[in-house]
Amino acid sequence: MRRWGMLGAIAVILMAASHSEAAADAVYVATYLDVRSASTGEGAALAARYERATRSDAGNIGVEALQEIGRANRFVIIESWKDPAAFADHERAAHTLEFRGQLAAIHRSPYDQRVNHGFAVDPVPQAAGPKAIYVVTHVDVPGARREEAEALLKQLSPPSRNDAGHVRYDVYQQNEPRTNHFTLVAVWNDRRAMDAHGSTRHWLQFREALAPMLGALYDERLYQPVGAAGVGQ
Repeated sequence: MRRWGMLGAIAVILMAASHSEAAADAVYVATYLDVRSASTGEGAALAARYERATRSDAGNIGVEALQEIGRANRFVIIESWKDPAAFADHERAAHTLEFRGQLAAIHRSPYDQRVNHGFAVDPVPQAAGPKAIYVVTHVDVPGARREEAEALLKQLSPPSRNDAGHVRYDVYQQNEPRTNHFTLVAVWNDRRAMDAHGSTRHWLQFREALAPMLGALYDERLYQPVGAAGVGQ
């Protein structure tokens, strides 16, 4: 327990340092992967290799390969980059091109990459424990209602970061010309903390206000890190 506590403290320090590096020109990327069911294991191994290689790229602030809970053949990779130049270099890297070539051989549909800038990035994220639940949500509103959605997301973030079991609560906004699209990345200590957040007053008020302006279904998906026990259940 003492060793885990020390490692957790170190992780928090490193994570906070990484977020402090994220200047106004930082790039945040969410890439959704969907592979054939028979290739689930191969897809998980491929995503894990990509995560390890990407972590060593210059200008990388963070990368997480996540596997969907309940639909193990679907993944999302969340990346953050110091600036557009670092992200552009990564896109041209040999390991990135190799990853995409191997992915194309097993995918069920082409990957969906969303390139964003930080809209409401958690200033003090915590270290995720072994039971952490990752919630990645795509929010899409008509262009004419973008500013209303921005206001709601700004209001939601601070109280959510004070909820019990909070690990991280980030909101990213897609780059031009799709600034009416957002990616919300929330991490909770466990499923109980996530469910409790969904019953809070600020969350319920947010959903009530957002519902009339949605341009597509509220796309909320639950994940755990690639290879975590029970992901496919």
